[in-house]
Amino acid sequence: MARTALITGASRGIGKGIALALARAGFDLILNYRANAEAAETAKKECQALSPNIRVATFQADIAEAEERKRLVDFARGEFPRLDLLVNNAGVAPELRTDLLEETEESFDRLQRINLKGPYFLTQLVSKWMIELRQRESKDYHPSIITISSVSAYTASVNRGSYCVSKAGLSMLTSLYAARLAEYGINVYEIRPGVIATDMTSAVSAKYDKLISEGLTPIARWGTPDDVGKAIATIAEGSFPFSTGEVFNVDGGFHLRRL
Repeated sequence: MARTALITGASRGIGKGIALALARAGFDLILNYRANAEAAETAKKECQALSPNIRVATFQADIAEAEERKRLVDFARGEFPRLDLLVNNAGVAPELRTDLLEETEESFDRLQRINLKGPYFLTQLVSKWMIELRQRESKDYHPSIITISSVSAYTASVNRGSYCVSKAGLSMLTSLYAARLAEYGINVYEIRPGVIATDMTSAVSAKYDKLISEGLTPIARWGTPDDVGKAIATIAEGSFPFSTGEVFNVDGGFHLRRL
């Protein structure tokens, strides 16, 4: 039976890179997007061009909203016989980088709803479905959940504090669900990207060009969505069956402490 992956925020950037990598690996795909239907359709066409035999569906839903999360999972359950992989990727940056002492509650709440609350409760919904499937198809069904966090989970940026808090929360989400779902044979992982070239980072490209040239990362280049996609595909192929709650750094070595 074909394997199926649900990717949130899959129309552009890292999410699209993940979708393309999983298409190459032969996964059927559900590409979730919030607003940009045109970009989602472009991603769908590119995935199908890579692997003409896979099925690719797009679905609009804002995972920050409970009813939207339910619609997304109901769609997946109605259209696909099973779900082998959830990739929690959707997320946003602050609309305005603001000093920690000046940030508004509205900005903070927006980022927690989208970046943390949405994935937390989407994972809850999907976990229940995966448990049902696992109990029916335990011999050949080995699902997993992967959450995209960031080096901001542990790196303090005082002009985008709410973003850092949301990403730190995703790290605990991974630990919690890894511990809770292990008895059902559902492994849970975290990917921590570093400086990745996407729409989100384009506004600060000059800053990071300079930092990278000055030695910010041992691997002296920007990361790409494809770098993240390759990591996801490797995990999705079941290469780490005796690992759960594990963090995979895709950051050019940023996490290394150097003297």
